[in-house]
Amino acid sequence: MKAARLYTYDSKLVIEDVPKPRVTGPHDVVIKVGAAGVCRTDLHVIEKVWKDTLDTEGTLLPFILGHENAGWVDEVGSAVTTVAPGDTVILHPHITCGVCAGCRRGEDMYCETAGFPGLAMDGGYAEYMLTNERACIKLDPSLQPVDVAPLADAGITAYRAVKKAVPRLQAGTKTVVIGAGGLGHIAIQSLKALSPTEIVVVDTNPDALELAKQIGADITVNAGEGDVVEAVKDLAGGDGVEAVIDFVAEHGTTDQGPNMLRQGGTYYVVGYGGNVNVPALQVIFSEISVVGSLVGNYTELSELMELAAAKKVTLHSQIYSLDDANVALDDLHHGRVRGRAVLIP
Repeated sequence: MKAARLYTYDSKLVIEDVPKPRVTGPHDVVIKVGAAGVCRTDLHVIEKVWKDTLDTEGTLLPFILGHENAGWVDEVGSAVTTVAPGDTVILHPHITCGVCAGCRRGEDMYCETAGFPGLAMDGGYAEYMLTNERACIKLDPSLQPVDVAPLADAGITAYRAVKKAVPRLQAGTKTVVIGAGGLGHIAIQSLKALSPTEIVVVDTNPDALELAKQIGADITVNAGEGDVVEAVKDLAGGDGVEAVIDFVAEHGTTDQGPNMLRQGGTYYVVGYGGNVNVPALQVIFSEISVVGSLVGNYTELSELMELAAAKKVTLHSQIYSLDDANVALDDLHHGRVRGRAVLIP
């Protein structure tokens, strides 16, 4: 089969023929990849950001990138009962055991023995990939892999953060979304579907802000023009907002986000790259909270697929062939992708 493999950090992927994965365990599932999302995390893997976490012994390379995957079941293990060859599925990004404490609580990303296709083992930048039964969610007939593949990670990451915020977002509240890119544009639609909150979107890119308006943002603020914290506070009558969901979390946003909050507000950190440094006195006096949010679980991905089937969350994407994987990564690196880049084998 054809695949895009990373052989050396800080280098381009190599498009080549490699052996097709096969079922070896009773719960294994081989997927014919229909679409694979291109994520900024893929760039970070190439740039060695994750090396000390995922490749401590320097033995991971070469491997196939791609952790946002959807396609069709090709082959199943002897114990698989919930999917069959030909089924159209989206894959939760973790291959989980189902029996550890994290899995028992329903938090798939806490699995103690999880495999992570595309980050720590072969992923979906290929014609076929290996996963397990627990990762597979059958898609509504109205959905195709290309419609939803990036929702497998970008989607549930945004959706989980929104779900954490929603209990606090009654009518009359305001929520700031920092970053209207691949994750942010999904969060805007999820907020619109789940909450009456007024949505304020902050970004430096006029095209991203225009997309945000089209998909439900009530107000947009160009972060490159003036004092963005004061601009947000002015929109909120000077007091600040109830929630800030930060999909950037670098380049100064980790300083801006907490300072946009009113008393009792919550800053949700989803992006990474910067540091959150909030004075203890500010935390106490303003009684603000800082909450991290990591990917999402199987149930949240199932819920997001329901919103996608109902056309309440629609992925905005740019399509590339697998042969153009390096072009897609370069476009993402240079900010030329609006929404999400998707590879088609």
